Parts: sequence; structure tokens; C-alpha cells
Amino acid sequence: MKKRLFAAVCMGLAVAACVPAVNAYASTDHYANASTLKSREGWDSWVKDWNSIAKDDTKVSMAPGADETQLNFAWYSKVVSGQKDTPIVLIGTDKSKLKKFTGKVNPVDKTLTGGVSYVSNKVTVTGLKPGTEYYYTVEKNGIQSEVRSYTLSDTADTKILVVGDPQIGASKGQVQGTEQLVAADGVANTAARNDSYNWDRTLTIAASMNKDLDFIISAGDQINKTGKPKEEEYAGFLNANELQYLPLASTIGNHDSLNEDYGDHFNTPNQTGYGETKAGGDYYYSYGDGLFIVLNTNNYNVAEHEKTLQKAIASDPNAQWRIVTIHQDIYGSGLDHSDTDGMILRTQLTPLFDQYNVDVVLQGHDHTYSRSKILYGDGQTHDNYKFQLMPDGSDYDWAHAFDVTTQAQITLEPEESDQSGQKALEKFQNDNKCYTIESTQGDTVTNPKGTLYMTANSASGSKYYELISAQQDYIAKRSQNWLPSYSVIDMTKDHFAITTYQITEDNQVVPIDDTFTINKTNQ
Repeated sequence: MKKRLFAAVCMGLAVAACVPAVNAYASTDHYANASTLKSREGWDSWVKDWNSIAKDDTKVSMAPGADETQLNFAWYSKVVSGQKDTPIVLIGTDKSKLKKFTGKVNPVDKTLTGGVSYVSNKVTVTGLKPGTEYYYTVEKNGIQSEVRSYTLSDTADTKILVVGDPQIGASKGQVQGTEQLVAADGVANTAARNDSYNWDRTLTIAASMNKDLDFIISAGDQINKTGKPKEEEYAGFLNANELQYLPLASTIGNHDSLNEDYGDHFNTPNQTGYGETKAGGDYYYSYGDGLFIVLNTNNYNVAEHEKTLQKAIASDPNAQWRIVTIHQDIYGSGLDHSDTDGMILRTQLTPLFDQYNVDVVLQGHDHTYSRSKILYGDGQTHDNYKFQLMPDGSDYDWAHAFDVTTQAQITLEPEESDQSGQKALEKFQNDNKCYTIESTQGDTVTNPKGTLYMTANSASGSKYYELISAQQDYIAKRSQNWLPSYSVIDMTKDHFAITTYQITEDNQVVPIDDTFTINKTNQ
């Protein structure tokens, strides 16, 4: 994202050879190098298969529906002259008696698919019953796909896998063997080849350790190319085996935000029309005892996000837990984001989450792991901030924060000699000390007043950032071991517990934080 001088430090865990860089991106020279992992035979097979995987733009995505009785599907199919579109999902408990659900199609922008005409198929399945195994198939140009299974568990105890920033293709520039990974188009995108292999590996290992997962939450940046064609990155992302039977609740990250392709590949429920960028906007869904609200914080209009919160809560006012997912980590601990652009919406969202009694906020963006203390607002008046697009609309102007209150532009990395710039940055950072740390003890809290913020590290290991040098006072635990990681949420009516793990180079799963539990005695 932004540029900084840094000195690379090798830790020797699942990383490529260190190549010192000057004026390089703040991502480190550590990444998950698929060619050095214990499962080398699987990597060799993957390299051979990549030629066909990268060319398949028709991978199916499955997402939670409006509640646990529904399931949403999306996929591309080619436009064939004289052939009718078939947005059809067949699903049932008996493979020989599948019920048909028909949806809608929308054209896909051909400039994003190499000039090939596709439609995006979207179908919602309804009437699902907890404790039931289903079989499903989708139709692509009238041809049914392989039959897959999906099990809707008993929702009294919900288990969720949380992942951050797979960012397929972000390992570009890293060294693999004698070559440097590149983010070219199609099959030539060797960075996407590496990262999608590791993404699949993480999900496979996480699912094998947690047999009763209900769905997956991704905190954003599914892919890497910003504002450009990237079908091979989506193909690699959606090819992961576990995504064939586990719904994925995706979040729009800054790398997803500036094209319509995100909205074509994912069928998210209860889209509010608020918080929109080209990729889409805010949405929400209910599952078990939780109300899940997903905000597109690449749109800095917090008044619209508040409308989403209001609409979501009105749909399920008695939900025991209110969980928000955003991409930018307003309370994180990474070097690249947490003291600059990551906290850009902190002064606005903190009091909003207080007002609407949000229990937990799941975040990404920082490519490091952190867990906050329980936080709530300080009750003071603060300025509001946002980012603006570059004049050509190709990306956000990450070098400058815009003070909505004063109309001032703040340089986030001013030169040391720029005294006025340094003063403005210091004011921005001090203004963002807009929180209060709730007094709690240990790793279990009961009926807290404030909100827990968790920032997920990269699930694929495609890119890592350093931790900021001094741990912030609002952070309870943080970690950067240059290894792919994931978190598991266990949620019942009485408790919400989250545990985070990392995967070593030899496929061992190791906790990197104690389980943190929130108990509720009030209904």
C-alpha cells in the first residue's frame, strides 16, 4: 500500500530467501512459500493443475442466506448464442429427488473477463432445516455440476471459522526457488498460484481440526489486484475445496472495492444499498443466536453504515450477539496501518458501536494478529476522517487522510523537515485516542459494557506486515510469527469464545492466543 524504508529480518519459518529492499512496500520478505512446505507432492500436482484452474471463471460461491434456513449461491456461466441462461440450483436430502430453485442473471463486464461474455447467476435456496444434510448441484449452461453436500447443523451451538486477507496474488515480487513471483494475467500469475494453494491448505487444515464448522467469515481482501481484471485470482480463491460445502460470508476489502467483479462472484444476503462502492455495500444476516452485520468501510459515509445497523437490528432485535465485520482495523497493531489509515474511521465508528450495543468487531487489513481489550468511547467530540480516491479513480489516496470536519488534508508520512505536516499528523493521531479501556481481569468477561476488536492475520500467508514497535495500550494480545493463521468462534446463547491458531511449515496447528470468552447472563 504505502511505501516505507525498512530492513528485512528473516525468521526462517515458511519464508522465501530475504531480499533486502529500499523504498519497498511495507510488506515484509516473509511469506508462505508453497514450494517449501511439507506437502511438496501436493504443490507439484497443483502447479500442473493451475493451467486449468486459472482459466475457469465459473467457480461457485456459497454464502449464508438471510438466516440459517436460507443459502445463497453465485457463479459465472458463458453467454452462448441461442442458449437460454439457467440460473438453477437443485438441492435436497435425497440425491435422486432434488428440488429446483431458480434465480436471476446479470451481465458481467467483459473488460474484466478478457473480452469473453459471461453472466452472473444468483440463486437463493430457502426452507432449510437445522440438523439436516443436503445435496446440491448448480446448472452451468444447462449442465449440472458435480453433486456436493452441505450440512446445516443444530444452531444452538454455532462454530465459525474467521480468516483475514487471503489476498490471492499478494505474494508478487517474492522469491520462489530461482524465480520471482509475478502477478501477470491468467495462468502466468504465479503469485496467485502460490497463494491460492496456501489458502486451500489453511481451510483444509482448519476444517480437519473443526469438523462441526457452520460457516466462514472473511474480513476482506479476497484477491489482490485493485481496480483491474483478476479472474485468475478469483478462480484460485473459489477453487478451495472447503468452500464447496461451507458458506463464506465475505467482506469488501480495499483490494476488492473498485470493481464490480466482487458483486458478481458473491451473493450476499439482505443488501441494504448503503455503504456502496463499485463492489457493493453493506449487508447482514442472522444465524443461531447471532446477528451478523458486514460494513463496507471503503465507503466512508458512516451515516449510511448507521442506517445499515438500524435496519439489521430491526430485523432481529432479540439476537443475543451483535457481531460486526469490517475490513479496515480501527483498533489494530500492525506497522503499516494501525497508526495511520487503519484507524481512519475510529472516531466515528466507536460511538456508533457503543450506541447499538455491538459485542464484537472482526477486522482484517493489517496482516498481523491482535486482540483488543474491551473498549468503548470516551464521550468527547472528535473530528471525522476519510480517504478520497485518486483523480483517475484507480485506487485510494493512501498518502493523505481528509479531515471532514476541518476540510484539511493530512499527510500520513510527512518528511521529518515538514514541521507543519508532522504537527497535523500528531493532531490526527491524538484525536484518535477516542476510546476508554474497560476494567476487566483475565480472559473471561461477563456482561461487558464495551466491544471486543479482533484483527486477523493473513490466512494464506500471501503478505505479512511488521507489528508496530510499541504495543498500544488498547491491545491485550498481538502476534506476528510469519505463519498463516485463523480463528474459531464458538457461540451459544450464553457465551462467545474465540481462539486463534497458526499453521507451521510442517502442518502443525498451534494456538497463538488464549481463548477469550464473553459471557452473558442478561438475555
